[in-house]
Amino acid sequence: MQEIKEQRLTGERALFRSKDLSIEYSIFADGESPLKESRDISLKNTSFQWKYPLWYCRNITVQDCDFAEMARAGIWYTDNITVADTLYEAPKGFRRVKGLTLRNVDLPHAEETLWHCSDVTLENVVAKGDYFAMNCDHMKLDQFRLVGNYCFDGCHDVEVHHAKMLSKDAFWNCENIMVYDSYICGEYLGWNSRNVTFVNCVIESLQGMCYMDNVVMKNCRLLNTTLAFEYSTADVETAGRIESVKNPSAGVIRAGEIGELILNEKEIDPAKTTIITVD
Repeated sequence: MQEIKEQRLTGERALFRSKDLSIEYSIFADGESPLKESRDISLKNTSFQWKYPLWYCRNITVQDCDFAEMARAGIWYTDNITVADTLYEAPKGFRRVKGLTLRNVDLPHAEETLWHCSDVTLENVVAKGDYFAMNCDHMKLDQFRLVGNYCFDGCHDVEVHHAKMLSKDAFWNCENIMVYDSYICGEYLGWNSRNVTFVNCVIESLQGMCYMDNVVMKNCRLLNTTLAFEYSTADVETAGRIESVKNPSAGVIRAGEIGELILNEKEIDPAKTTIITVD
C-alpha cells in the first residue's frame, strides 16, 4: 500500500481514482472532489477543508480526522466506510451511503445529514441539526445524542439504545422502529408511523404518538405529555401520569393516572380501547 504523509494537497480531484493508499497527517485544502471514485483508502490524522471529498468511493477508513465546514456534502454515494474519533463540522454529510459506521464522531452542523443511507451503525455520536437521517434503513444506534428537529423521517428497521434527543417531529412516516432506554423531548412524536416500540423510555411530547398503527410502550414514563395517541392503535404500559389522552383508535393504555381522557364518540369507538389506571 502506497503511503502519503505530511502533504498539503490542492486542486480539483487531487487524488482522483486512487487505490490502496494510506494517507496520514495531511491536508486536503482548496479543490473539489479530491478522492472521488477512490478505493481501499486509509485516512488518519488528516484534514478535509473543501467540498465533496469522498464521492463514489469504496472501502474507506477514516481515523482521527476532521472535516471543516466547507467540506460540505462530503461523503455521498460511497460504500463500506468507517469514520472514527472524528470531528465532522460540515453540513449535508453522508448521502446514499451503504455500509456506514460512525464511532465517536461529533457532528455540530448536521443539517440534512445522513439521508437515504442503509446498513448504518452509530456508536457514541453527537449531532446538532434539523432533518437528520431521513429515509434511512437498517440502522443501529447506541449512545446517540441529538439536538435538531424532524429527525429519522421516513426510516425503517431502526434500533436505538441509550439515546437523548431534543427533537420535534421525530420518527415520522417510519416503520419497524425499536427504541430502548432513551429520552426523547419534542412535539408531535411519531406521527404516521407503524410498528414503533419504546422500552424503558422517558418521553415528553405535545400531541405525541398520533396517527400511528401499533405503537407499543413498555415500562415508559410520559412527562408533561398531552393529547397523546389520537387516532392510534396502541399497547401502552407507562408508570406515573399521562396529562391527557385523546381519541385513541384501539388497543390498551395502562397508566398510573390520566389527567384528562377525551373520547369523542363521533370520531372513534371508545369500546375499542381499554383504559387502565393503577394508582
